[in-house]
Amino acid sequence: MAATMRVQSDWNQVLRRNEGEAWLSCRSPGKSTLYGSLTCQGVGSDGIPEISASEGFVVNEITKKSILVSCPHENVSTKFLAPYTSFCRIHQKSIICIDISSGGGLGVSTSTDGTMKIWQAANGEIRRLLEGHVYDVNCCRFFPSGLVVLSGGMDAQLKIWSAEDASCVVTFKGHKGGILDTAIVDRGRNVISSSRDGTARLWDCGKSACLGVVADCGSPVNGIALGITDNTINLGSPEKAPSEREIGTEGKILLLAREDKKLQGVGLQSRQPVFLFVGSDAFNCCTFLSSIYLLAGTQDGNIYQLDVRNTKAPVQIIHRSGAPVLCLLPYKDGFIASQGDGTCFIIQQDLDHVIDLTEADCDPVYKVATWEKQIYTCCRDGMVRRYQLSDL
Repeated sequence: MAATMRVQSDWNQVLRRNEGEAWLSCRSPGKSTLYGSLTCQGVGSDGIPEISASEGFVVNEITKKSILVSCPHENVSTKFLAPYTSFCRIHQKSIICIDISSGGGLGVSTSTDGTMKIWQAANGEIRRLLEGHVYDVNCCRFFPSGLVVLSGGMDAQLKIWSAEDASCVVTFKGHKGGILDTAIVDRGRNVISSSRDGTARLWDCGKSACLGVVADCGSPVNGIALGITDNTINLGSPEKAPSEREIGTEGKILLLAREDKKLQGVGLQSRQPVFLFVGSDAFNCCTFLSSIYLLAGTQDGNIYQLDVRNTKAPVQIIHRSGAPVLCLLPYKDGFIASQGDGTCFIIQQDLDHVIDLTEADCDPVYKVATWEKQIYTCCRDGMVRRYQLSDL
C-alpha cells in the first residue's frame, strides 16, 4: 500500500497567521514515519498564504481552502482541503447519518441527541423536525424526488416522511432488531432495509407492506447497496412468481455488508445468493462503482475492491489506516471513503494525488453525501462540514 500523508486538522486557520506552523507526516508501511511541518511566511494581498515546508516535503500549490503537498522520497502527493463552511447548530451531539436532496437544496440528518432534522443545505438553517421514532434513528435518506425521506431506527421501524410538512406518511413494521441501513429501488415504489436481526427486507410503499425477506444472514447486516449488474452475471430466478407490487427489482443485485466478516451479493428479485466473500473483519459499508466493480469497507480499515464476475480474490485492497471504514461512496471516476479516525479522502483514477477532506480531529466521520461538486460530511463532533470541489 502507498504511503499516507497527514496534516494538523486545523492547518487552514494556523497557516493564516504569520509564522504559524502546522505539523505534517508521511507514513509508509514497514518504514519509520517522516515528520515535518508547514510554516506561513506571510499572507498575500489575495488572501492566499505563502507556505514553506520542512525538509522532505514540498508545497506544490496553494489556494484559499487547499494545499497540495508532496513527499518526493515516497513519491506521494496529497491535496488537503479545508471545509468551505461548517454547520455546528443543526444538532447538539454526534451526527450519525446525512443525506442531500437530488436538487441540492435540502439536507437531512440524524443524531445521538435523538433528533432527525431537515435543513437548508446552503446555510444549515433548520426547516423541519421529523418526530416519531422511539430511540435513536440510525439512517436517513431522501427519495429521488427530494420531497420525501426514508428513515430507519433502533425501534426496528422504517418510516417515510414528507419533507414539506414533516408528517410521517408510512411506517413499516416487521424487523425484530434495529434498522442499520436502507436502499431505494428506482423511483421509490419499493424500498429495502437491513437490520441487526440479520435480514434484509423489501417493502411496498403504496401498501406499507413487506414484500419479502431478500436475505436472512444470521448476523447483523450493517450496510447495503443496490446495483444494476452486467447482464453476463447470473442472478438466479425466483422460486415463485414475484408479486405485481414489486417494481424494478429485476436485473438488480443487493450487496450486504455483514457483521460476521462476510460480504454477500443476492439477486433482488430472485432472492438467490450470487456470491459470498470473506474479509478480514466485520464489513461496515459497501457501494457499487459500476455494474461490475464494487467496494466494501471493514472494521479494521480495509477497503476491498471486487469484480462481481469473479469475487474469489479482490481486484485490490486499499488500507490507509487501521481505523474502521464507515462510509464509501462513488464519486466521479473514483470514490470517497471516511474512517473512524476522522479521515475522509477521495481517490480518483486520473488524479496522481489523494484529496483529504480535513478538520475532523480524530472524531469518526460517520457519513458522506454529495451534490455535484459539494461534499457534506457528518461527524462525532456534532459538525456538518461542506467542502467545495470547484478545483477538481
